[in-house]
Amino acid sequence: MSGARYALYFAPAVDSALWRFGSATLGYDAFTGEEIAFAVPPGCNAQLWPDRTAEPRRYGFHATLKAPFELASGRSEGELRAFARQIALGCAAVPLAGLKVTLLGRFVALTPAEPSPALQALAFAIVQAFEPFRAPLGQTDRERRLASPLTPAERAHLEAYGYPYVGEAFRFHMTLTGALPPDEAPAVAAALAEAYASAVPAGPVAIDRLALCRQDDRAGRFRIIDAFPLGC
Repeated sequence: MSGARYALYFAPAVDSALWRFGSATLGYDAFTGEEIAFAVPPGCNAQLWPDRTAEPRRYGFHATLKAPFELASGRSEGELRAFARQIALGCAAVPLAGLKVTLLGRFVALTPAEPSPALQALAFAIVQAFEPFRAPLGQTDRERRLASPLTPAERAHLEAYGYPYVGEAFRFHMTLTGALPPDEAPAVAAALAEAYASAVPAGPVAIDRLALCRQDDRAGRFRIIDAFPLGC
């Protein structure tokens, strides 16, 4: 499909409380491709909430494993699907102690409650495995990435993998807002922490599936087109 981009994500099972919480926070279900009613956190402005979540809504509720890419010349979506299934079979699920609401700069996300070397290793293995399917980074995308302050290692990752935040620079996160006004961000993070605790049972979370996502064009939203259990 001309102009399409693909990505490999972790997305929770559609019948899980975690998926329902994240999707309702963003107002979008990436499995169905449909907008859903917002679950605005307590104390937050309902009129402003669609704007506050506009950027992550484009991608759906997820954690990036392999950042968006266009298909390499000669590769097809069918081949990508088959390869993703094969890779998922060879990967073991990663148990996390849990997730917590975290303020990362000016945006809010769910992050692991404790460090997980196994998760870091899984993410980098997926980045590397799918490289044969990634078209070279276009000049516009490259310049956009280079406009951000990057370390020498992150610049090297950008050249090698088309994305700077991989390997030791990878940080698992499931984004819940876009960039917030500085005076608003701490209160929104606190409200989302309260909402998360109310909506999702405390305890371990398994990174147990690989979601293949497609964006038909740059103006569109990502949608999950297939999901593969890890190790099954």
